[in-house]
Amino acid sequence: MAINDTRVPAPGWPHKELLYETIDDGRIAIITMNRPERMNASDPAMGHRWVDAWTRFAEDEECWVAIVTGAGDRAFSAGQDLKIRAELETQGGDAPYRGRARTVTPIGVHLGCWKPTIAAINGFAIAGGWSVAQNCTFRIAVDYAEMNIAEARWNQGAGFVAWLPRLMHTGHALEICIMGDRRVTAQRAYEMGFVNKVVPKEQLMSEAIDWARRICNLAPRVVRNFNEMIYRCWNMSIPEAQAYASALEHNLRGMEDSLEGPRAFAEKRTPVFKNR
Repeated sequence: MAINDTRVPAPGWPHKELLYETIDDGRIAIITMNRPERMNASDPAMGHRWVDAWTRFAEDEECWVAIVTGAGDRAFSAGQDLKIRAELETQGGDAPYRGRARTVTPIGVHLGCWKPTIAAINGFAIAGGWSVAQNCTFRIAVDYAEMNIAEARWNQGAGFVAWLPRLMHTGHALEICIMGDRRVTAQRAYEMGFVNKVVPKEQLMSEAIDWARRICNLAPRVVRNFNEMIYRCWNMSIPEAQAYASALEHNLRGMEDSLEGPRAFAEKRTPVFKNR
């Protein structure tokens, strides 16, 4: 069956500022922050859009991987739209920005969905933009991207940094948080352990799609188990982590895919997994 590279908009998708499209017959979702005139910064409604996007991805059994990126070539996301925030504060409150906690954690934490996600960082990833990338399983960055957590410059909260040391050395995490008046390059973010790969502009989306397709060729239940184990077992003792992993992997028993893997190996062919 031929693979369709054309992006297909999700049926009935209501948001223009956060696009949801699929490729490869619905197997891969591409979610695009679409406010390029504002460097893809988040307005007050963006949190609700993210909940809609992640819920759709989580509930779609045919979609196995999601790629997150920003519209245009300048920014992945500049984070919160501080101009709108300042206007709201002047008018007497920031209620539209409240209640966004579910958008600042990996989707597995609040939706129980451990499908892998890939951030294709196409430019500036600042503050909340950093957070969006941080929430993904993998991060691939264009070579001219610059990143930081700028909240210390503007007296804004950034609770997502609490689990940043899971992704990088504590000293690097503190450098990113506290030294918010300067940005790091994509290469520096790679050296810190935040970014998985740095590529030229023209290779960014093809690289992200290649990663997604490679993941789609693997056993989806095992991929999701690994993702969940890494997050859930972080603060456990080794015996606790081993017990948790052993209990979790009971979900592999009796699966068609658990028969298909060894059979394909014995027959010297590529396995065809169905998540059944």
